[in-house]
Amino acid sequence: MDKPISPNFMSMTLPELETFLQGMGKERYRAAQMLKWIHQGLVTSFDEMTNLSKSFRQELNGISTIYYPELVLEQVSQDGARKFLLQLNDASRIETVYMPGAEHDTLCVSSQVGCAMGCKICRTASMGFTRNLSAAEIVSQLLLVRRLVPESRITNIVFMGMGEPLANLDEVTRALRVLTSPNGPQVSWRHLTVSTTGLAPKIQDLGNSVRAKLAVSLNAVTDEQRDYIMPINKQYPIETLLAALKEYPLPRRDRITIEYVLIRGFNDSDADARLLVKLLNKIHAKVNLIALNDGISEELKAPDASRLLRFQEILMSKSLMAIIRKSRGGDILAACGQLASKADKQIESAFR
Repeated sequence: MDKPISPNFMSMTLPELETFLQGMGKERYRAAQMLKWIHQGLVTSFDEMTNLSKSFRQELNGISTIYYPELVLEQVSQDGARKFLLQLNDASRIETVYMPGAEHDTLCVSSQVGCAMGCKICRTASMGFTRNLSAAEIVSQLLLVRRLVPESRITNIVFMGMGEPLANLDEVTRALRVLTSPNGPQVSWRHLTVSTTGLAPKIQDLGNSVRAKLAVSLNAVTDEQRDYIMPINKQYPIETLLAALKEYPLPRRDRITIEYVLIRGFNDSDADARLLVKLLNKIHAKVNLIALNDGISEELKAPDASRLLRFQEILMSKSLMAIIRKSRGGDILAACGQLASKADKQIESAFR
């Protein structure tokens, strides 16, 4: 006989936990108490839930545990960013990055172990794909970092770590609902961003399910360019992707963020900038310009700072909002496109 699956309270919404507790013969209001202990009290065991009876806590201990990944390694960048290498129950490893700011802090979370997208501008591609993360494994990244960095003020969550979030849409949307719950970590919908390489059919599904902000890694202005660095484009070319973006249900005054990684002599010319303006003409979008980070490709290189500024100037002159995004944590391989936990096992051994 198969062993019953233990309930994972970290991934339950309030109505789900209320129903579960009713099945145990417990009062519904206990669900809100438990969720606040887990997500706001950051407890690691039921024994710490002191407003529950001892007998109830013993019952909970008999059916489940409060899940946290194991911290394997923490690295601190010169700019204050902190990268955490985490080990899951099956020994899989992921990375999450904490970025403190002047007014708020941001956490970059992973949604998969590895990634199947195969992009040439991302080190995670070197891992290949192992599996999707559960909603609890996604949420636990925030709770663990809040425990490890008690002075943190994490209000912004970006799904820009390992993996393609829309390829794990069910668990990502569940995690988003938990993260925004009043009895949960209390992250505002307006401070949640989900990034995609361009899984066009899933974009509408995301918009119909939750209110998270959308970021799209475009990184090219022709199919020939994008085919070369992002294999997903062969399945969903630029025209198909842009059509999906036009239909995305944007909250009023919001914009879709277009991520554009500039590569020297490849996609950073004046002509590329002008074509990008033309492509985005009918989309309510803003552009994040990012110079290709070190350690990702021996073949592809970052442009000079002057070229980056020139590219931005052309976009802005055509009334397209363009921001040069400064990468954080480059010295610890925590910047955009640099996460790859298998490679970082070498770093881990050096710290021992």
